[in-house]
Amino acid sequence: MTTFRRLLEFLRPYRKSVAWSFLLAAGAMGSTVLIPYLTGRAIDAIRAHHRQGLMLWAIAIVAAGLARLVLSVFRRLVAGRVSLGVEVDLRNRLYGHLQRLELSFFDRQQTGQLMSRATVDLQSVRFFLGYGLIFIAQSLLSLLLAAVAMFVLQPGLAALALAPLPFVVLIAFMYGRRSRPALQEVQQRIAEVTADAEENISGIRVVKAFAQEKRQLNGFRHSVARVFDQAVYATKIQARFAPAISFLPNIGLALILFVGGRDVVHGSLTLGQFTAFYAYLLILISPMRTLGYMLSAAQRATASGARIFQLLDREPQMTTPAGAPSLPPGRGHVVLDGVGLTFDGAARPVLRDIDLEIEPGTTVALVGAMGSGKTSLVSLLPRLYDATEGRVEIDGADVRSVDLLSLRRAIATVNDDPFLFSATVHENIAYARPEATREDVERAARAAQAHDFIAALPDGYDTLIGERGLTVSGGQRQRIAIARAILADPRILILDDATSSVDASTEYGIKQALQAVMEGRTTIVIAHRLSTIALADEIVVLEDGQVAAQGDHDELLERSPLYREIVEQGMPDQVFLTRKPLEAQVAGL
Repeated sequence: MTTFRRLLEFLRPYRKSVAWSFLLAAGAMGSTVLIPYLTGRAIDAIRAHHRQGLMLWAIAIVAAGLARLVLSVFRRLVAGRVSLGVEVDLRNRLYGHLQRLELSFFDRQQTGQLMSRATVDLQSVRFFLGYGLIFIAQSLLSLLLAAVAMFVLQPGLAALALAPLPFVVLIAFMYGRRSRPALQEVQQRIAEVTADAEENISGIRVVKAFAQEKRQLNGFRHSVARVFDQAVYATKIQARFAPAISFLPNIGLALILFVGGRDVVHGSLTLGQFTAFYAYLLILISPMRTLGYMLSAAQRATASGARIFQLLDREPQMTTPAGAPSLPPGRGHVVLDGVGLTFDGAARPVLRDIDLEIEPGTTVALVGAMGSGKTSLVSLLPRLYDATEGRVEIDGADVRSVDLLSLRRAIATVNDDPFLFSATVHENIAYARPEATREDVERAARAAQAHDFIAALPDGYDTLIGERGLTVSGGQRQRIAIARAILADPRILILDDATSSVDASTEYGIKQALQAVMEGRTTIVIAHRLSTIALADEIVVLEDGQVAAQGDHDELLERSPLYREIVEQGMPDQVFLTRKPLEAQVAGL
């Protein structure tokens, strides 16, 4: 009931429309209940050979039918608008809430699970709130009006006809209690199928590269079979209860035919009255069946609502104080004081006791083995994750105390596997600055050595890039991502192995451009290629989540065995470790 009440809160903005929908439904049901009475009077007029009266009753039946038609049309239009409005509100609230959640939440969630809540579960809730409630109210009103009319016509027969109703209510209650957990499990397994499908489609290149189509198909079939088994179980529950709900009204129908027919034969009840009474009983049967179906829809909506509220009730773990100030002006002075980071559920920290200061306008290279904590460290600056120990400061302000939007606008990151949206090249480069002109975008692209290949695309900067940027090469994706970072004009630039997917000549061109971009700007370079270290003023060696050594190339060669090992393993690139201009380094090759 708590979930149900919370679902009703989504109807609050549509109170007037819901009220109108109920009023129109009441009017339509009133017309429906009136027709059997008019039919009975028409039959009595026929038996009395009263032609004028028959004509009047026939006209009244047509008028009542037209009234029901018009009221039903408007009721459906109003209910449809409510249903679609609830859907829009739910989608916006769900998506908005997802945007507020921290990155670590998505690290632990399957995309397909989240998509299932935003599609399958939301549709169940939308249908019930938009239509199901109206159908239930309409059915209850039909039962009430038909019952009142039957008691007015013949109280004794009405009592007989309504005798099965308490049993219908009892069975419906038992069905609801049994079906809700079963339907909730159905929704969960549908989410698992959605997750499997999303993962298989996203990883289709890997699937085909390793010829694992059959394996993936078998796994998907297993997930579908789990949905089928649970749906069959839910259907068995419905099969045990729904037929009883449909059968019980027939007992009342049989009693009416026997007792009412006898009264007509004996003359204590006219044929017209009996016909009207019989029609009212038929009106009763349909709402009872509708109630059974709508109760199932209510249980499904409640189960889906519970899954949606599980997501909406998940409060963001990364918060900013109300009225937090913007990041103060500065040139990107970074201080990490006793910083540690442990991910939720992890057995050991990924960063420990990090003390590091990066002077404004300098370039620092982070080097170390895979898993040493380089990417985790730079993720603390824009608060993609929060340090679990210590403080991270930028230009004298703790990153947890400033406005998150202003913080992230001051930092741009280029990853080793950059993400591009399914949009034009121009829109991808201008993502951080949508108002940027074409000249600004082209200038950034030239700086990133991307202009030439972009100009060669079918529509140049207006070429639509496919999903996740897979229609361009890895190197082209990285250059577009670098152009995006350059256009953002951040005070801190993070390059996470940003030239890993380009060839040597392109890398040289990009680094030549980056030297100009990095001038006077704090830059942190995560280096797996030794040539990248040539851009750095200082080198920080990380080992097992700690700073193992810090200094320039020559100092570290002397006093850091780990750095010496990294250099020896990357011997072909050693020429790039000097601080000579890039042109001189290339000439030295």
